[in-house]
Amino acid sequence: MGEDDWALIRDVRLRALSEDPGVFGSSIQREQMFRESHWRMRARTVSTWIAVDTTGVGRGIVSMLLEPGSPVDDRHVVGLWVAPEVRRQGVGWRLLDAARAGAAEEDARTLSLWVVDDNHAAGDLYVRAGFARTGERHELQREPARIEERYELRLR
Repeated sequence: MGEDDWALIRDVRLRALSEDPGVFGSSIQREQMFRESHWRMRARTVSTWIAVDTTGVGRGIVSMLLEPGSPVDDRHVVGLWVAPEVRRQGVGWRLLDAARAGAAEEDARTLSLWVVDDNHAAGDLYVRAGFARTGERHELQREPARIEERYELRLR
């Protein structure tokens, strides 16, 4: 997606936050306040892919970035979400494939992500996609009772 796709990125992201609020590091209330300029900046600075159906409706989203503090040859997957009506149809796989290809184009050595312990469906998807658990764990800042673990996929 490019900067001119900001409205589609916004719409899919807000739907994801609305339908699955506990899985993201943000809230619908926070991101509904973002202006067009913020969404455009996000589209310019964070690689984002949207799964769009034949009618042009966004049914899934994933973003990838260089996470602060990470090695320069690691790319980090954030915000993977698939609409409930198309789950278990390969959309998540295709979004991960897009992020993997994007990371390879940027000559990344690894692709990483964080998974909350109780998000079993996501953990299963990532392991099947070749990610390995690293054992690196920490509490969620917004919910210290929940723990997340870093997963990593070696690209080269």
